[in-house]
Amino acid sequence: MTGEAGDAPAPEAFASVFSTYEVHEREDGGAVYYGEPLVDERELYRAVAPLFDDAGYDVQLNYRTGEFVLVAEPQAEATEGFPWTNVALALATIVSTLYAGSMWYYVSDPLSADILRAVPFTLAVMGVLGIHEFGHYAASKYHDVDATLPYFIPVPTLIGTMGAVIRMRGRIPSRRALFDIGVAGPLAGLAATILTAAVGLLLGPITVPQALLDAAASGNAVNIEFHYPLLMHGIAWALGEPLAYPNDPTKAVNPVVIGAWVGMFVTLLNLIPVGQLDGGHVLSAMLGDAHARVAGLVPAALFALAGYLYAFTDAGQAAFVWVLWGVIGLFMAWRGSVPTMDDQPLDRRRFAVGVLTFVLGALCFVPVPIQITPL
Repeated sequence: MTGEAGDAPAPEAFASVFSTYEVHEREDGGAVYYGEPLVDERELYRAVAPLFDDAGYDVQLNYRTGEFVLVAEPQAEATEGFPWTNVALALATIVSTLYAGSMWYYVSDPLSADILRAVPFTLAVMGVLGIHEFGHYAASKYHDVDATLPYFIPVPTLIGTMGAVIRMRGRIPSRRALFDIGVAGPLAGLAATILTAAVGLLLGPITVPQALLDAAASGNAVNIEFHYPLLMHGIAWALGEPLAYPNDPTKAVNPVVIGAWVGMFVTLLNLIPVGQLDGGHVLSAMLGDAHARVAGLVPAALFALAGYLYAFTDAGQAAFVWVLWGVIGLFMAWRGSVPTMDDQPLDRRRFAVGVLTFVLGALCFVPVPIQITPL
């Protein structure tokens, strides 16, 4: 054995669960233990996490270039400083969603003050994403799990963002805590999404500019069509409002409805039951170690859906979405779920909430989320 672990626990302290043959100290004060696990990951984590936690470290089991390693990182001390990074990313996402939203409001010059017409779209998108992440954040704090404030991700896409994330650090105390943290985001986000959809539908359509109608008539435009899931159709039916105006090209759905579509699509993707996605957390908490058998089927199902769309429909461009998420699913399945300290099964009430959450997620599914076609 070579190297020292500084203030981190000595390898002898957990030799019964991890056989260490080399230790490297990191510049940040952490340590990397090279060796072989002697028990499964969940049991290993239960044994070593309290040791490292008491010493002021977070610990994770990784697999690097053919070797198992325990990576110990000094726990970040809580600070009262201003969350500059979170605020900067939120401001950047406000700008990017305003710019994206200006397209849906048919703003001719998005660099002018007219871009402010897209404020409702920005509020809709950032509202559903932010409430989703704050659901996770609140549940993390309730269970005394260290979590950051949300980080919004600004990207110049049709919706102006790739979503938002929070980062959890440290150990998850129980399957109940893992379930509560995993399910809180989708349920909070869905509540906000349903409200946003209702508001957007009740606001009514917006008017399509004549210049765009002329361009469409001459074949110099493309049609960007959002396909709505069953949940959106149900809300529209309940309110008696249309989601499209096929007989009146001068009208387009209110962009706030598109913001609600974003919330539903993000909920669907997050509830894919694999790895460390929200759905993976929920499924792992519900089924324990048995969840891996289900999670292993997820990438195959996503690739199969992509293959079907590409080979048998005229919506081949949508296949890319599911290929991408199939690859992500493979990576997530390889990484596995988050281990918990207490493996006690969930109570019946939480199990029922988990089933309901997956049902709601299924209502957000649509095989072709968006389609771009020439007019």
